[in-house]
Amino acid sequence: MSGGGLDDGRTGADDAGGPDEAAAPYARLGPETVLAAVESAGYSCDGHLLALNSYENRVYQVGIEDAPPLVVKFYRPGRWSDAQILEEHHYTLELAEREIPVVAPLVDGEGRTLLCHGPFRFALYPRRGGRAPDLEDPGQLEQCGRFLGRIHAYGAVRPFEHRPELSVEQFGVESYRYLLEHGFIPRGLEAAYRTLAEDLIARVRACYERAGTPARLRLHGDCHPGNILWTDEGPHIVDFDDARTGPAIQDLWMFLSGDRAFMTARLADLLEGYTQFQSFDPRELHLIEALRTLRMLHYAAWIARRWGDPAFPRAFPWFAGGRYWDEHILSLREQAALMDEPPLVWS
Repeated sequence: MSGGGLDDGRTGADDAGGPDEAAAPYARLGPETVLAAVESAGYSCDGHLLALNSYENRVYQVGIEDAPPLVVKFYRPGRWSDAQILEEHHYTLELAEREIPVVAPLVDGEGRTLLCHGPFRFALYPRRGGRAPDLEDPGQLEQCGRFLGRIHAYGAVRPFEHRPELSVEQFGVESYRYLLEHGFIPRGLEAAYRTLAEDLIARVRACYERAGTPARLRLHGDCHPGNILWTDEGPHIVDFDDARTGPAIQDLWMFLSGDRAFMTARLADLLEGYTQFQSFDPRELHLIEALRTLRMLHYAAWIARRWGDPAFPRAFPWFAGGRYWDEHILSLREQAALMDEPPLVWS
C-alpha cells in the first residue's frame, strides 16, 4: 500500500498506543547498545551487525565469535506486556518441541527467553535463512498447509490467556476512527471515507454472521508468505509477534490472491495438507475477503499510529503523498464488492 493525507499541514503524529512512538522509542538503541545487550546475555560479539527488515520492533543479525550469528529482537516499548511476550515465547517453544519448524527464542541458563538491557526488552533467536514459498507450487503449498494444520491442532488445545483476539472492533472500527480523528484523511475526503468505512464494517459483520461461530484458536496471526522461509529441507515459520486468538482462516487467507480460479486452486492445495492434521470448517471461507478488508484498514492505521517513529517517514515516504488515499479508497470499494460475492468453494 501507499499513504498520504499529510500534505494539508496536519501531521497526525499522535499515537493511541501512548507517548513512546512520538518520543522515538529507539533513539537510544545504537550499535553499541545492541552489541552490549547481546553480550549481557553471555555471548561474545565479533562486531558484525546487520539491521534486518523490521519496523514494529528492531531486529538485528549479530556476529558471534566462533559461532553462527544470532538474531536479536528489541520489543517496541508499550506494545506488549511481559506476560503477552512470554506467552508467545512459550507457545513457539512448545511447537518446536513437537518438531514443528518454527523459529523459537533461545532459552538462557536460567530458563529465560525475555531479557532486559537498560530500558529495552529483547530476545535472541537462531539465525534461519530461506526464501519465500512459491505460491504456484502445489507441493509447497500443501507442505505449508500441513505445518499450519499441526500448529492449529496444538493451538486448539487451550486458549491464550494474555494475547488478544482478532476483532472487528480493533482491526476495523478503531482503525478507521483513528485515521479520521487524527487528521490523516485529506480534507474533502473525510465524509466519503467515514461513509465507506462504516459500510465496510457492516459488510464485514455480515460475513461473520454467514460464517456462523467458527472455532477460536491460537494463531500465528500474521502468516503471510514473507514469514515462511523456504529451504531445500522445507520451510521455517518465523515471527509469531502478532500471535493472537481467532479463526483458522486468518492463517490461511494471506496465501490466496489473484483471480477466483487461481485462489480456488491454491486453497485446495493448502487444505490438502492442512486437513491431514486439523479439520477445517468451510463456513470460514465467508471470512476471507472480510479479513482482507480488516487488514487493509489496520495497515493504514498502523502506519499512522507509528508516524512519530522517525523510521516510518523514512520507510513509507509515500504516506505523506497525495495519491495514496485515492488508491486506498478505490481498493476498499473493490473489497466491498468482493464481500458480496459467494465465497470460494472447497471440495
